[in-house]
Amino acid sequence: MPVIDFNDPDALQLIGHACKTWGAFQVVNHGIPTSLLDQTECTSRDLFSLPIEQKLKASRSPDAISGYGLIRSNSFFSKIMWSEGFTVLGSPVDHFRQLWPQDYTKHCEVIEEYEKKMKRLAEKLMWLMLGSLGITKEDIDWADPNGYIPDASSASQMNHYPACPDPDRAMGMATHTDSSFLTIVYQNNVIGLQVLKERTGWVTVPVIPGGLVVNIGDLLHILSNGLYPSVLHRAVVNRSKARFSVAYFYGPPTTVQVSPFPKLIGPGHPSLYRPITWSEFLGIKAKCFNEALSLIKVTKTPPIECVDANDDSNNVEVA
Repeated sequence: MPVIDFNDPDALQLIGHACKTWGAFQVVNHGIPTSLLDQTECTSRDLFSLPIEQKLKASRSPDAISGYGLIRSNSFFSKIMWSEGFTVLGSPVDHFRQLWPQDYTKHCEVIEEYEKKMKRLAEKLMWLMLGSLGITKEDIDWADPNGYIPDASSASQMNHYPACPDPDRAMGMATHTDSSFLTIVYQNNVIGLQVLKERTGWVTVPVIPGGLVVNIGDLLHILSNGLYPSVLHRAVVNRSKARFSVAYFYGPPTTVQVSPFPKLIGPGHPSLYRPITWSEFLGIKAKCFNEALSLIKVTKTPPIECVDANDDSNNVEVA
């Protein structure tokens, strides 16, 4: 997987090549302090080390995204994944107060600072990705003249993959794409994230100190008219070590319609997808999971019958 230095004068071209050939890359010198990444991992470790009865106090309700629980896509598979997760959408205060009644404030401050820094990085990455496609800030009507997106959507997901006595018989995270525009993943020093590279197969993403993994999501795949693939990825488990990761999902406002960009459509490149909002796409993905992109293709394809496994249009994928 390409490793791109944010300070490299050719970063835009390198990111464009990585997006087209891999759908993912790692970035270094990204401006997120290592100390903040360490603190975020500590909060994640503290959370998942709590007694189960304490964690269940912050369980997500059936109609909500935020909170503790198993991965929502579990229902699409015959066996439960060897992992647990905690999703933060908006302020973590209410849930963290349930987890740490006495000292929830320090954990809230860490996650809020993490999300603030990640949003800034995600904006920079988004404009580099769009720039590599020839799309400028003036072309995006849901951004202000300075490139700021005031109502951008985001969520954070803390994941824990406990040590597994028989890793060959368990899945940490099943194969999936992310529904977001892009996802930024911080993984601790235990490998486990794998991406599917065309004609190569599954590639394990190495752990680079201070490095962050960037995945292309379904929304950028749609906007790029299929030029940039939303990368299939999964997580495998370790026999002797627990693995932690934190994923930050970033996308446009949920009411904005995303469709192939006009500059990328031409006589030999017809539009592949119909316009769709992130909210609508999440609803389709909640019912059809990895078949969602096929269902919004403009080109005629055989009908796909989906099962409403969750009856929940607020499904979220994790990395």
